[in-house]
This record gives sequence, C-alpha cells and structure tokens, in this order.
Amino acid sequence: MHLESIRLSNFKNYSEAELAFSPQINCFLGPNGSGKTNLLDAIFYLAFTKSAEQSQDAQCILHGESYFSILGRFNLNEKQRKVLCALQTGKKKQIKLDDKPYKKASEHIGKFPAVLIAPNDTDVIRGASEERRKFFDAIISQVDAVYLNNLIAYNHALKQRNSLLKRFAENDRFDKDLLEPFTLKLIELGEAIYKVRKDFVQFFTPYLERHYQVLSEEKEQVSMVYQSHFHQSVKEQFEASLQKDRVLKRTNVGVHKDDFDFEMNGRAIKKFGSQGQQKSYLIALKLANFDFLKARTGMKPLLLLDDIFDKLDDFRIAKLIEMVASESFGQIFITDARPERSINFVKGIDQESRFFKVEEGKVQAFDY
Repeated sequence: MHLESIRLSNFKNYSEAELAFSPQINCFLGPNGSGKTNLLDAIFYLAFTKSAEQSQDAQCILHGESYFSILGRFNLNEKQRKVLCALQTGKKKQIKLDDKPYKKASEHIGKFPAVLIAPNDTDVIRGASEERRKFFDAIISQVDAVYLNNLIAYNHALKQRNSLLKRFAENDRFDKDLLEPFTLKLIELGEAIYKVRKDFVQFFTPYLERHYQVLSEEKEQVSMVYQSHFHQSVKEQFEASLQKDRVLKRTNVGVHKDDFDFEMNGRAIKKFGSQGQQKSYLIALKLANFDFLKARTGMKPLLLLDDIFDKLDDFRIAKLIEMVASESFGQIFITDARPERSINFVKGIDQESRFFKVEEGKVQAFDY
C-alpha cells in the first residue's frame, strides 16, 4: 500500500496544493513554521479521519475560508482507491471512499494504516494515563472494528452515567435503580475492552522489547504492565465506589481508568529513565506499533516522521537509517528544517525518493 497523490483545498495554511509521491521515501523540507507538519497531518487525516494536532475539525480550515478538503489517491493491492475528507462550516464532515460516503467515520479506521512519530509524542511516556490509553486505543482500533465500536459505546454510557450522577447532586436526591443500567452497561462493555487490551499487551510487548534493544546502547530490560480494575471482580468495585462517585459526581471505576506502566529494569521509566532511555523507549513503542499493524493487516503502514532528527542523537539516527535501508518499512514521509541533512541521509539509501520544498504554505517538488 502507498499514497500516490494528495490534493488539498483550504487545509490549514494551504489554499491549494497537489503533490504526487514516491512509493518509498518522501521529504518535506523547509524552515520551521512553513507548513511541513501540516502536510503530514493531511496524510494522517486520510488514515484516521481526524487531525493529529487539532481537537476540532473546524480548526483545520484555512483562516477566512468556510471549508477544507483533502483528496488522497492510494494504491492498495495494485488497485487505486480514492479517499475524500471534507468539512464545510455548519455542516457534517464528509468521509468518502471511492466516492461512496460512510455512514460513520469509524468505518474507515484501519483501511489505510499509518504510524506517526512526532515531537509531542513524549506525552505518551510523561503524561497522564489518558495519553497512553488514547495511544493504544488508536493502534487497536485500526485492526479491530468491534473494539472501536465497543469503545465508542462505552464512552457514551460513561457520559450518561456521569450526567446522571451530576443530576442527582443538583437535585439532592439519589436513585440507585436509575443508575444501575448504566453501571451494568459499563461492566459488560468494559469486560470486552479489557480482554482485547490484555491480549494486545501480550502480543505487542515482544515487539517493544526487541526494538528497544536495537535502538539503545544500554542493556536494560524494558517491559509494559497493564493496570485495570478488571484484573479483579469489578462489580464489587463499582459497589464500593458508589459513595465516592456520588461525592465527585463522576464514575471512578472502569476501563476509562486503565493505565499502561512503562518500565525499565522493573522501575517506571518516566521517573527513573534518562532522556536518552525515554527517547529509545518512545521510538521503540512507535516501531512496535508499526510491526503490530503490519502483522495484523498484512500491509506496511505509512510511516510519518515529523522532525525526529532534531530529537535523536547520532546513534539512534544511524539505527533508524539501517532499518530504512533494509526496507523494513514501506512508504515514508519525513519533515526536516535542514534540507542538507535529509538529502545526505537519503543519498546513502538505495530507494526511490522525492523531495518537496515547503515555504509559507507553498510546496513544490525539486531534484537534488
């Protein structure tokens, strides 16, 4: 699978742009703030039907305009597929595959898998548990539509239960019978989500361990430990937490509280790992993400590398280059503020490549 071309209209800082890509390596080169990351985000949008950077779709519309559109043409098993993502102010977002609209955007997830490695990914390691759940949910959802639907339904039931708890507090009354159906729904859906996450961790961890050893000069042992209320009987935990739920006006038991502990030699890497060790762990997570999707889908995901050369030392860059040269990956998109660095990097690899000069929302291909 690879992305053959993309056409943007009023997306972020691009009024119009149309690019044809190499099936192997593509480099977006230009100064910071010119729009390199926005091009990666457009590709990400084609895979996930949302931006990696903006929480609101409307924020992706070029200032002063009323709509945006992204049209991507993919080669999938030697067949061309066309993906359109578009939004007009005040209207519902459109997601189409080969000119046929989806009933739900979630139906598109996983058809064109992608992995993004970006500067703010450190939140996965250093941030709150929500960041880690979002990270792994995005991976699993690309290969398991039932899991994604269960997750959507769980979050809806959670919102309803929390809303009811707030209403009880506002009216100074409580009715356990009204709350019970939502509790049972969270237990039922939570069990299904928990089982998939538990199986996923067992499958994913060996990839993580292998990539960390390759990327790190150290000999530490890394691991990932899944924490969940569902490790034990969860119904009793809901009962025990009921008074706390009433006081705090929110649900305090369930898979929305799950966490994934990243450890090195049995200790939390966010507390005890050096900056280099944390970087190695993060890149290993992302490469494990790539391997997991490849194993489950039979396709090499698109690999989007956003400004990572500034974040890695020479040793880790060399290891990454070795992997690219070995054709471990499929199609790769790279952003870099230092053109000569990426050009020299690609020169040493026997793969087809294209370079694009990006400047103030304008982009054009060039030869070195």
